[in-house]
Amino acid sequence: MASIITRKCFVSYHHDDQKYVDEFVNTFDEKKGVFIARALGVMDQGVIDSTDAEYIMRRIREKYLTDSTVTIVLIGKCTWARRYVDWEIASTLRNDANNKRSGLVAINLPYVNDIPTTLPPRFKDNWKLDGSGYAKWYKYPTSASGLADIIEEAYRARETKADRIGNTRALAGSNKDC
Repeated sequence: MASIITRKCFVSYHHDDQKYVDEFVNTFDEKKGVFIARALGVMDQGVIDSTDAEYIMRRIREKYLTDSTVTIVLIGKCTWARRYVDWEIASTLRNDANNKRSGLVAINLPYVNDIPTTLPPRFKDNWKLDGSGYAKWYKYPTSASGLADIIEEAYRARETKADRIGNTRALAGSNKDC
């Protein structure tokens, strides 16, 4: 395998999928060194206790996204319906003095087969089936090198596809029924 550049990646997901997320992080971060995981519930920094969307987004950027370069949205059955996933994607796409924009990819968890109906709406705003959007969607990777290529492509998109970002959708106010 060629040398892998290890990027810090924020992992966004619905907590019902924690078992699959832990397996993903364990397989590709801890065992293979493909990325360095940044995620609520993975980094032992605790949950942000507030109902103020702007405050939560700022704290997510400060605690988890500030040194991340790519956000990986792990797609499970109800990921699309979670407001925190929407807020994390919105924070990922911001580009300000404190936090630079991150690349954005979605990866189906192993038990999810269909697309694009299960993609979060803000992610869909940035994804195109033909690959021309800012964000890209993938099936679950079968190898460390495959995931490394996905991450590297998202990393490069921060510069090469920044003009394709759509982040004007109102923040999700609550979780949707799934």
